[in-house]
Amino acid sequence: MGPSAGDAHTIVEASRYLVLATADVEGRPWSTPVYFAHVGCREFFWVSSPDVTHSRNIAVRPRVGIVVFDSSAEIGTGQGVYMSAVAEELVDGAERALDVFSRRSLGHGGRVWTLDDVRGDSGMRLYRAVAESHSMLAKDGRPDHRVPVDLG
Repeated sequence: MGPSAGDAHTIVEASRYLVLATADVEGRPWSTPVYFAHVGCREFFWVSSPDVTHSRNIAVRPRVGIVVFDSSAEIGTGQGVYMSAVAEELVDGAERALDVFSRRSLGHGGRVWTLDDVRGDSGMRLYRAVAESHSMLAKDGRPDHRVPVDLG
């Protein structure tokens, strides 16, 4: 039996960081971990400076790759959720996203985030990626054999 939507939800919910893969205008890749919150494993939110490489890359090339995984898994036993997504700096709808982000932050010992924290001269902005597809490793003996997972 292959991976299920429940498996994907469990991995995403248990993880605090996702790895965000971006590319600049010339296609040079860049990946970075970011603390995240999510809605239904489809919408992902994080806070970053607009001046860092991944934020500058999103501004010119919004298509991104995302993987969420348990980095403490024993060798050969790991599983991850792989996603293709479109990312953006979030301006409209920021209140709802900040509520989601703040609830998760508080649950992990962080703080509440406000609009003032991600606007104006704060130096930080709120970002969102919307996943278009999800996949996981088939675990069928073939290396890196990913199969789609329908998260509805």
